[in-house]
Amino acid sequence: MSGMGLGGLALQTEPSATSIVAGGAVRRAQVSAAEFVLFTQFGRRRNLVADEVLFQRGDTGTSMFIVISGAITLDFGPGQAPKQLGAKDFFGELGLLIDGHLRSSAARACCDTVLLEVSYVNFQRLIDHDPAMVVFFLRRTLWRVVSSEQRLIGQLSRRNEELETALGNLYSASHELQSTRELIYSDDLTGMGNRRALTVYLQNSHRSERRPQGLLLIDCDDFKGLNDSQGHLAGDHMLQCLGRVLSSVAGKDDIACRLGGDEFCVLLQEADAERLSRVGSFILEAVRGLVAFPGAMPGACSVSIGLVLMDPKAHWNDAYSRADSALYEAKRLGGGRMQWTPD
Repeated sequence: MSGMGLGGLALQTEPSATSIVAGGAVRRAQVSAAEFVLFTQFGRRRNLVADEVLFQRGDTGTSMFIVISGAITLDFGPGQAPKQLGAKDFFGELGLLIDGHLRSSAARACCDTVLLEVSYVNFQRLIDHDPAMVVFFLRRTLWRVVSSEQRLIGQLSRRNEELETALGNLYSASHELQSTRELIYSDDLTGMGNRRALTVYLQNSHRSERRPQGLLLIDCDDFKGLNDSQGHLAGDHMLQCLGRVLSSVAGKDDIACRLGGDEFCVLLQEADAERLSRVGSFILEAVRGLVAFPGAMPGACSVSIGLVLMDPKAHWNDAYSRADSALYEAKRLGGGRMQWTPD
């Protein structure tokens, strides 16, 4: 202790034991008996009934309050635990220290409650009356505010770490979901869409009423012979190369799929007979330049193509059946060609 103030209170160089506990946690803000006696000389009583609101969060604060009897609940808003105050607890002191201070919580009486209200004007009178007591009170108050801020910073830091962890988990889950989606809707060998992807494409087209206008059904000629003579690695290589060719002719609104084995299809959102023929010719020419396996001459494998202009009112099965008939005809004629649906 360094001396006695005018109000008979000892001035201390550190906050009293009533405000700090082990570990640095701040106890409830209470006035001492001597402080309470002095504050009563400059404050006025306020009587609140149960559930009466004293102030709302965001209100401008100009007074400090001390609980004489009863209880007050401070509500700091969503995500923060409310705080209950009892006899000799004080709150709202920042309204005396910061001009235009906005309340950080709402205050409500839990039961019939009696408060002592100290206004800004009366607090200034109290300073003139006993400055030493006020200095000690303010030092203790500011220490509590700083400690609360430090706790808040610690809580925010922990929440930030938790948020970063949650975002990391969300990113991982999103990545896994995207990977799973790719596995579900992509062909393992070629990376193209598969039958599931085709089904989704057709469903979306039906819902949007923007149905594809052209269908190319593609099948490798004598693919079994290539597998038997050169092995399945050569066959897989051929399918991958063909997949890249077909994917190159499909625009953002189109789709190229591997239906299974050596059967593929391309659906064009916008097409007429001329465009279908042009795309079919490109595919035939590109496949003729493919090398089916190391050391092979270009053109070791050819494809047949069935072409169909799709009726927007007809079912997909009808278009597929017609394209399949055209494909069968192309193969019957020797393969390595495209064919329209026989009349």
